[in-house]
Amino acid sequence: MMPDEHLVDLTRRNIFCQAIQRITQLYQRYLDLWTPHVISRWTFALLLLFVFILRICLTQGWYIVTYGLGIYDLNLFIAFLTPKIDPAMDFDDGEGPELPTRSNEEFRPFIRKLPEFKFWYSVMKSIVIAMICTMFDCFDIPVFWPILVLYFIMLFCITMKRQIKHMIKYRYLPFTHGKPKYQNHEDTSRSPLREI
Repeated sequence: MMPDEHLVDLTRRNIFCQAIQRITQLYQRYLDLWTPHVISRWTFALLLLFVFILRICLTQGWYIVTYGLGIYDLNLFIAFLTPKIDPAMDFDDGEGPELPTRSNEEFRPFIRKLPEFKFWYSVMKSIVIAMICTMFDCFDIPVFWPILVLYFIMLFCITMKRQIKHMIKYRYLPFTHGKPKYQNHEDTSRSPLREI
């Protein structure tokens, strides 16, 4: 290879790497813009799921892809409901993070194993991948779909029963709706920052 060809090759690689980096930055920027809009994100996810289900119903196929999507999203949902540090774990020294079980214990916020944004992002990726799979006939495996539906319902009920028992046993609620909210009683109008 001549020295000039080597420089041209390095320049092409550099331009390609810069383009990939720029696309990655733009992608991350749009994800960051979507982060605070929880209702909009989930509305869009449900709309995309509706389009996917409509496609499955109209084409009468790709039931295995739909079943795989359902199982994957069920696992994501369970991770979303589960605390990051499982209270069922035994700690050797008796000291470790645990959820409060009495009203006089210190408040510790519920930290999820799978945060809400990552849950939404994974659901969106799974729906898009499932949509792409429905464009290829090799994924349209003929099955008797009512058995898959019954098996999924049975699996959902068993899994949720186990998760609800875990919530009751360790007395935690993974949702903020219905929990007491405390207001700050300090007078913020006289804060030192306002006087400066």
